[in-house]
Amino acid sequence: MTSTSPHAPPTPAAGSARPDAPPGMGETIRTVALGLAAAVLIQTVAFQPFTIPSASMEPGLVVGDYLVVSKSAYGWSRASVAFNPPLPPGRLFGRLPARGDVVVFRRPSNPDEIWIKRVIGLPGDRVEVVGGMVIVNGRPLPQRALGPGLDLDAPERPVLRVEERHPVGRAYVTFDAGAGLAGDDRPAQVVPAGQLFVMGDHRDNSLDSRWSGDVGVGLLPVTNLVGRAELVVASWKPGAALYKPWTWFNLRPGRLMQRIG
Repeated sequence: MTSTSPHAPPTPAAGSARPDAPPGMGETIRTVALGLAAAVLIQTVAFQPFTIPSASMEPGLVVGDYLVVSKSAYGWSRASVAFNPPLPPGRLFGRLPARGDVVVFRRPSNPDEIWIKRVIGLPGDRVEVVGGMVIVNGRPLPQRALGPGLDLDAPERPVLRVEERHPVGRAYVTFDAGAGLAGDDRPAQVVPAGQLFVMGDHRDNSLDSRWSGDVGVGLLPVTNLVGRAELVVASWKPGAALYKPWTWFNLRPGRLMQRIG
């Protein structure tokens, strides 16, 4: 029998780890992998951040807005998943948007591009534009002039703020840059099954369903929907960037936590 000094530390049992030992590389990798998987799952199933890159949705949404997009609003498809993987067609628990919803989607002609527009027509609707007025199923969407507005993309260009109201009661403000412009007149078109007619709120600065898919959006397949824009979490003025810490506080305070209507 061997004896040990009462002052000597006990010998660890085989296979046991010292309580003060740093975690191994395998545990670190597992932790990072789980964190990344959780982030991907949340962005795929629930919500995803999105930044407004263009002025086509002014005045409601402006360049620099940081949005939260609900992935569950219309169900899930390959468009909902990062990198648009080659999954089977169709949507899981698919639901159609409501007229007037602001939707984020993959552009049909280039699915790598993420765009945002407002739903104007659902499958079966007959949509036309006459003199800048949108007509759905033979009924013009009521408009009310609200006075001049500021086009942040081109401050020198005068625009008129116009309230537009859908038959379902949803009202929102659009920009009109004047009469006789390219998108002010479009022939009547019946929206086919499984597709949507979308437009930007800045009616004279938006490539949308009024233009062919090679130029704008064309008719939008429902399967291309990423989700519904819900909330402006924050908004940064031009010039702000993550790699420029001194610009991080260059916020627009009046746009924080705004619901998207």
